[in-house]
Amino acid sequence: MSPHVLILGGTTEARELAAALTALPGVRVTTSLAGRVKRPGAVTGDVRIGGFGGADGLADWLRESRVDALVDATHPFAAAITANAARAAAATGVPAVVLRRPGWRPGPEDRWHPVASLDAAADLLPGLGRRVFLTTGRLGLAAFAHLTDLHFVVRSVEPPEPPLPPRTEVLLARGPFTVDEETALLSAHCIDVVVTKDSGGAATAAKLTAARHLALPVVVVVRPPLPEHVVAVPDVAGVLERLGLSPR
Repeated sequence: MSPHVLILGGTTEARELAAALTALPGVRVTTSLAGRVKRPGAVTGDVRIGGFGGADGLADWLRESRVDALVDATHPFAAAITANAARAAAATGVPAVVLRRPGWRPGPEDRWHPVASLDAAADLLPGLGRRVFLTTGRLGLAAFAHLTDLHFVVRSVEPPEPPLPPRTEVLLARGPFTVDEETALLSAHCIDVVVTKDSGGAATAAKLTAARHLALPVVVVVRPPLPEHVVAVPDVAGVLERLGLSPR
């Protein structure tokens, strides 16, 4: 019987994994997308859109669809989905693995301020700068809405959800971005502090290099911890090895 792999997707790594798995003979792949992004990247194999209804709903879907392996390749900050995936895998006995790109690491010349949440990031900002480049995604910006004296330049793939700070410019763009582009953007908008999540990966890392070159402070929201007993692998090759599906 052909193995059926369910990928909880939405990331570049999820698309890469789907392509690698569908290239293997006899492997059936289903990628599940939450549906929050209107124009997701192309995905190889079967695709389903929408949630499962929590851990219990996901467990039911794993049983009904005869899934043989579950890969959580969601965004590093999708903590609720990761927790539900771990619970569903434990309830059904389906082997599971988490695919997470490595996080960013500061260099000696970086001026990073790690924080645990968007609220904590907002608390730091008044002491760091007046013009903020905010790249934490389109959700959760209500944490900054009370900072009426600061000017925000918000970049996201799709329009951010309100409420927003009253003095906000929105830039809609999808990476990757170059260091030259990011340096020019920070300079053109007179940015004096950057806020980001530790998403990892190369597509949006150039802003960190640009901030270093301009000696700007960067407030970095650290990743939420993984559920107990859950271990992440950093790349597609690691997932294939864990699932016993490495190409011969």
